[in-house]
Amino acid sequence: MPPVPLPTDSRKRDLRRREAVQADGLRHTGLTWFADADVQVHVLRKIAGHGSLTTTQRYLHPDVHKITAAGAALSAHLTALRAPRSLPSPIMVAR
Repeated sequence: MPPVPLPTDSRKRDLRRREAVQADGLRHTGLTWFADADVQVHVLRKIAGHGSLTTTQRYLHPDVHKITAAGAALSAHLTALRAPRSLPSPIMVAR
């Protein structure tokens, strides 16, 4: 059996880079799952160790269904706010 060649410096660098990309992808996935579970973004910032909410927001990738549901929830909320409010019925006091 021929000896296995040792990795060159460039090969080692490529392996480290690939591992870093995989770890970063897992951070994106994990933070997105937390967000999908309704964990607030300021809590996610602390979990990720980010100094800025903007950085944390770049890690979040909500799916189309979540975005659509958020829009529907906002529409329902705004519709309820605009709906005419009925006056309470008068209280009858028995004498």
